[in-house]
Amino acid sequence: MGPEYTTTLVVVPALNEELSVGQVVSEIQTQLPGATCLVVNDGSEDKTASVAQGAGALVADLPFNLGVGGAMRLGFRYALENQYSAVIQIDADGQHNPAEAAKILHALNEADIVIGARFAGEGDYHISGPRKWAMSFLAKILSRTAHVKLTDTTSGFRAAGPRAIELFARNYPIEYLGDTVESLVLAARAGFIIKQVPVSMSPRLQGTPSHSPLKSTLFLARVGLAVLFAFIRPSINSQQNTE
Repeated sequence: MGPEYTTTLVVVPALNEELSVGQVVSEIQTQLPGATCLVVNDGSEDKTASVAQGAGALVADLPFNLGVGGAMRLGFRYALENQYSAVIQIDADGQHNPAEAAKILHALNEADIVIGARFAGEGDYHISGPRKWAMSFLAKILSRTAHVKLTDTTSGFRAAGPRAIELFARNYPIEYLGDTVESLVLAARAGFIIKQVPVSMSPRLQGTPSHSPLKSTLFLARVGLAVLFAFIRPSINSQQNTE
């Protein structure tokens, strides 16, 4: 049996998601009864915070936009300070299906980090062009690093157990792609067990994606830089040995 939901913190990073965050919070409460839902309002300029609070979530307001990595680091710190045994990230735009969260959490019985993978045989999520090439490249590199086959290393729909919570509360990367790519490199180099489970994802409930078609064409080059940065940074074990 997976972690008890009463010891699970659901972290929802949110930037200008007033049109969708209320429904997401309500679905989380339905699908994960007893879990605590923490919406991290990442410098929104709309009513994201008030809508989330009205739906029943705890809300942490960041004074300005830090990105998903900064929002998740705050969530991990809150989890560590309040002794939660599991953290799961669910995005505020509605693409992550809370009904799939229990499956991801259950897999923490056998791993420190579990990724909800879009390209593992479930659902009909498709990508093409530079993003597809970049994700395939990442999957091959990180599969070797983690010593396990991974197909969707940029998925933010993931859960962390106690060891990962402790690590990420202090060291969660906040740079571009740090919350996905670099965090997996960090965990793998610390000896953590990483696995994935297949999930289906939905279109955004409202609003527009954060990456425009033009930005997507730059994704491949930026992924290469993110991977390089992840591997040249000293591992946590190396840092600890020098302290």
